[in-house]
Amino acid sequence: MTRSRRVVVMVSGGGAISPFTTPTSGCATGLSAGSTDTGMREALLGAGVPVYTSPANIGRLPVTNDPDINGFDGQPEQLPAELTVNAAGSIDVAGQHLAAFLRFLADREGVVEVDLLGHSMGGLFSRAAIRELRAEGHPLRVRSLTTLGTPWLGSFIAEVAGGYADLSLAADDPGTETIINEFKVLLADVSQGAGWEVTTQYLAAPGGWNDRQGSALEGIPVTMVGGEWFQVANGDAHAWPHDGLVSLSSALATGIDPQVVQPRATHVFNDVHSIFFADQFGLPWNQALTWNPAVVQVVLDAIEAA
Repeated sequence: MTRSRRVVVMVSGGGAISPFTTPTSGCATGLSAGSTDTGMREALLGAGVPVYTSPANIGRLPVTNDPDINGFDGQPEQLPAELTVNAAGSIDVAGQHLAAFLRFLADREGVVEVDLLGHSMGGLFSRAAIRELRAEGHPLRVRSLTTLGTPWLGSFIAEVAGGYADLSLAADDPGTETIINEFKVLLADVSQGAGWEVTTQYLAAPGGWNDRQGSALEGIPVTMVGGEWFQVANGDAHAWPHDGLVSLSSALATGIDPQVVQPRATHVFNDVHSIFFADQFGLPWNQALTWNPAVVQVVLDAIEAA
């Protein structure tokens, strides 16, 4: 493997199955880094940026493969469960495992500095890992954090599906109501804590998770990217516009305490959350946040600025 002192680490989100890949090796079959990371990974590698993708699975298990139509097989190396994010579980536990993965990169790969790129809940997992590393005084330096469709203030889809908010937030939009019903099934099938934790009540209430993060992001430049493909006239700003899972106000952390994150840059695209939603609503993959070339350029600019 090529050893790079400064790298990008991509972190996928809730419910994801993602492989471990390196700057020189991807998966042998299917999408080279899974459905979330492949488009962004290949674009960044094409721009000369060394990229690792962190492994994630549903449950506290090592990653073998993803049999989904947009899945993968034959990853370069299977890492143990303790280096693998449980994408259906607690944010803080996911952060502990991501921090362990980052230590692994520092110890085995010689990585000294990382730019973290988190999609969806991967942005929250990244924040938890940063807190872990800083609390222990680990020498690995996090240069920047870029979040794509991250629910900084929660996901209203999860709130409605979990019974924490009223269906009226969907504004009678058929597509949004379909997503909520699908999310209810997902919560019943795979959630091991993440469903409750990706709510405004858990993340953004006084004394909630955001407040408990304290100044973990102090000195780290943060870039936030949100999607607004789903729109209705006069929709509640808590929910509208949104990318299929996360409202624009949440993705851009609107109104968050500046002690939690400061400074930051924000960008908005007419995108959906992932290629899953692109397929569902008949859109090209380049209108998904991690596959849009314009979003790639934002990420490159954020890395360069750091």
